[in-house]
Amino acid sequence: MAYKIHIVDDSPSDVKHLSELTASFANRHGLTFDVRCHSSAESFLFYYEGDKSCDLLLLDIEMPGMDGVTLAKRIREQNEGVSIVFITGYTDYIADGYDVSALHYLIKPVSEEKFEEVLGRALARRQREERTIILKTNTETVKLPLSHIYYFEAFRNYVNVITRDGNAYTVRGTLSYFENEVDSHFMRVGRSYLVNLTKLRRITRTEMSFPDGKTLPVPRGYYEALNQAIIKKL
Repeated sequence: MAYKIHIVDDSPSDVKHLSELTASFANRHGLTFDVRCHSSAESFLFYYEGDKSCDLLLLDIEMPGMDGVTLAKRIREQNEGVSIVFITGYTDYIADGYDVSALHYLIKPVSEEKFEEVLGRALARRQREERTIILKTNTETVKLPLSHIYYFEAFRNYVNVITRDGNAYTVRGTLSYFENEVDSHFMRVGRSYLVNLTKLRRITRTEMSFPDGKTLPVPRGYYEALNQAIIKKL
């Protein structure tokens, strides 16, 4: 199945430029992309209601009518898996990326080098979503995609594994063991938590929050390191 990309931008010249960059990347790497272009958030939503297949959303922020940030929030209510990349002429919107777990920001005019880097990251993310981890509880053995995990929480000689579906799996073990089993998108936060950075919606100096509204405390001294780690993943 072709990797499906939607470009949402009210500027015909910017849409043309992004389409050309996408085609160039596909040709050089021998890939097949299904690219759909939309001139407004509303036109994208109309299409999306009938076909929700979307791997990557290249989204202009400033558009007439519904803006890109509002559209991204609407999409996130239904789809946590799609990679969202904001396209903008300004850097004022970076904080909004936490709310929708944006993969990255591209500043106009978009350079080919930066576009290739971000598109490569989006493809790597899809490959990562196929990675799994085996959990053995007292009653079952579960094969769980890493992308479904919000965080690991240690208590005594056990670890709770909390997922985006609201499930919790309790396994005997340590956080150190799971640190070696996951990838660089996870970060150890204090003694008790191993957190999926790509699932955090917002952080403050006292707490971090997830899409389902669940919050965890940020231990003293961890805010700066956590904030920098998240920025590197955007």
